[in-house]
Amino acid sequence: MGKSKSFADKMSKANQDNTRHCAQCGESVTTVKMITSEKVEDTGAWKFRQNFVGICKCNEKDIIG
Repeated sequence: MGKSKSFADKMSKANQDNTRHCAQCGESVTTVKMITSEKVEDTGAWKFRQNFVGICKCNEKDIIG
């Protein structure tokens, strides 16, 4: 037999804040995928690198541009 959930249990779970917060500014950190292009010196071909970067208010201008 399953466990019964009340409406109050569902609402308390929905109101929880599960995001990371920045240590400097205290704002929530949003993770975005940053793709950079690099030219390989040996072959002259372009290579794309993918990194996941956390962005908040204090480092937004440094990362985005």
